[in-house]
Amino acid sequence: MAEIANHIDYDQLPAPEEGFLVTLFITVRKVARSRDFYSKVLGGTVVLDENPCIVKLANSWILMNPGGPPTPDKPGITVTDYEPDDTTSIFLNLRVADIQACYKLWSERGAQFLTPPIDRGAELRCYMRDPDGYLIEVGQATGVLTGQLADKRPEDLPG
Repeated sequence: MAEIANHIDYDQLPAPEEGFLVTLFITVRKVARSRDFYSKVLGGTVVLDENPCIVKLANSWILMNPGGPPTPDKPGITVTDYEPDDTTSIFLNLRVADIQACYKLWSERGAQFLTPPIDRGAELRCYMRDPDGYLIEVGQATGVLTGQLADKRPEDLPG
């Protein structure tokens, strides 16, 4: 059986001619499902269908592949599926121009938000999860544009 060639958008590949750029790699259980979320729900451009899947989101790229065992370039390290729960140590942060418009559009496209946008003083923000449970913050700068910062939590204060 002949193998079907991947779609590759060569002009959008994250391959700088000098210096570097930042991409985010996430381990996903089902590449097609995650590719659909980042392209159809969030409006990204599919650059490479799979192995790894690459979706360009605004000025960044999300790379997606299933987990796997150690490889020669990362000996002793296994890439595992994310197990979402009530803690996280890293999340994707999307800065938007109009949070209400994004919240409405992405909700209509199937995004599941934890809450509607909340005014935090320095910004409006809300969170959603992708199909694998990764946390995604959606924020719009508001008060910070005029010097208003978020309130400090007691654990952030010196001493």
